[in-house]
Amino acid sequence: MLIQAVMNAPAITVGPETSVVDAAKIMLDRRVSGLPVVDVDGNLVGIVSEGDFLRRGELQTERKRSWLLEFLTSPGKLADEYVHSHGRSVEEVMTSEVVTIAPNATLTVAVDLMETHGIKRLPVIAHGKVLGMVCRSDLLRALANMLPKEKVQASDDAIADAVTAELSHQSWSQNGFIKVNVLNGVVELSGSIFDERERLAAKVAAENVPGVKSVTDQIAWIDPYLGVAMPAPSTLDKQEQSLSD
Repeated sequence: MLIQAVMNAPAITVGPETSVVDAAKIMLDRRVSGLPVVDVDGNLVGIVSEGDFLRRGELQTERKRSWLLEFLTSPGKLADEYVHSHGRSVEEVMTSEVVTIAPNATLTVAVDLMETHGIKRLPVIAHGKVLGMVCRSDLLRALANMLPKEKVQASDDAIADAVTAELSHQSWSQNGFIKVNVLNGVVELSGSIFDERERLAAKVAAENVPGVKSVTDQIAWIDPYLGVAMPAPSTLDKQEQSLSD
């Protein structure tokens, strides 16, 4: 899926001369958490977000340090922080170095950029102009629309083949020790694993196959150092319950 299919367009923008008060009101009124900042020609010059309004003198939330840290902090950094917490216009508090994305980029590229740079939103740019914005919420909305909403009917053999194929494509289960059996849409996973984390991964792989009603875990965990096999949690629970009775 491409960015142009999920982005918010047209983008809600502000100019560098916009006041901090007006920018905050626009965010509240339009229910957005960030605004691209464009010049008179429509070129992107920065971005301002909710995070830029957290450390404010009006809120008495300016960054405070002990006298020692204050002494060790460079005057330039202290000056920057003062501007950010007391600036009256958007250009004084905005982030000038903006990470952007093209409308024909994939969602994978967007996620990689957000994770790499620790950001929540990306202006969508074409020919230097802002076409829209894509945020984490847009990715969440796309996910919600893509997840299956209706039950799918499939034969047990088709389900078993699909689960087996999915497991065979994953590096963590390519050893083939996880076995699949299906009866009336209920998947039973058996066999063995050497890492407990593979148990949930195998369950998730089965749950995502269309037609699966539920998944039963009968996988045994083998201690890679001792070579001792431990039964599936459900079996252990039953044994503990019988002992307590």
